[in-house]
Amino acid sequence: MQLGYAARWEALFNEHVSRGLLPGRVIRSDRGSALVATARDEVRATPSTRLLKRATGALDLPAVGDWVALLAPDDLDIPLVEAVLDRTSAIVRGDPGRSSDVQVLAANVDIVFVIHPIAEAPNLRRIERELSLAWDSGARPVVVLTKADLSADAEAAHRRVQEVALGVDVVVTNALTGEGIGPLVDFIEDDRTAVLIGASGAGKSTLVNALLGQDRQATREVRMSDGRGRHTTVARELIAIPSGGVLIDTPGLRALGLTGSEDGIASAFPDIEQLAHSCRFRDCGHVDEPGCAVLDALESGALPQDRLDSFHKLTREAQVAAAKTDARLRAQEERKSKTISKAAKEYHRRLGRR
Repeated sequence: MQLGYAARWEALFNEHVSRGLLPGRVIRSDRGSALVATARDEVRATPSTRLLKRATGALDLPAVGDWVALLAPDDLDIPLVEAVLDRTSAIVRGDPGRSSDVQVLAANVDIVFVIHPIAEAPNLRRIERELSLAWDSGARPVVVLTKADLSADAEAAHRRVQEVALGVDVVVTNALTGEGIGPLVDFIEDDRTAVLIGASGAGKSTLVNALLGQDRQATREVRMSDGRGRHTTVARELIAIPSGGVLIDTPGLRALGLTGSEDGIASAFPDIEQLAHSCRFRDCGHVDEPGCAVLDALESGALPQDRLDSFHKLTREAQVAAAKTDARLRAQEERKSKTISKAAKEYHRRLGRR
């Protein structure tokens, strides 16, 4: 089966072996079902009733990259996913609307390739957002700059991105000529799993084809006026590559809402986090507080205004998401309490009739 199946996962499956369950990895997830690769073959499976009852939301259901325990006897028409093994990492985005729901884009990834085209000037603010999401997953982010052949000055674009992608490898690629592909292969050797995230038309499918050495993923032309295109990849999919690593391709992402965690933001802005240690107040918001080292850096020109604005914007978004999540959890507890209270009253009412 491979697909990143290592000793850790084999050990975690031990408790399920006695129940006659099979190990498998989700290679594609659709509404209500998942395509799962096992040692024998690929099967279409659905979550079991037991798993659905235990789940508190989409976060607890199978996603691409998950390792799952399957009930798949010969007399069962559709195999059942009985359990989802604890994830080592997960790319999770928040709902950009009013909902507090989150969506797992990919699970158990080691590397997050943040794909960004440089046919035009790079969008540094989007890269900061994507890096926040990537760092928060628990995986290692790598920024991949695509379409270098269409860039007016690829080296200048590289330098600009490096200025905001602190502590992150930034690789310039041209998938059509093979430039920069070798370093990407090195990142996912030894059966590591990498996920590609980026906007539609960023060049993800072309990059996947280059890493595979074949035209597996369909590609489309983008508009020359703005470098944008329609979704080529229509579903998240796990793909094994010849070097032994695993890729998870994703459709182009227009909205990348953050979750309630601020850890990823802190990792994406290490310069601001380092300055914050010198602020007079531990809970300094870096807005107008006296003795703020961040504002001092802003005034001296050491910290760009647009980078601080981006930090504030992402932090506020994460805080709003956290508040929505807290409200949802309170509502769940209230519904649970009401259900228990109603059941208790019904029990005592029936008991009184005897």
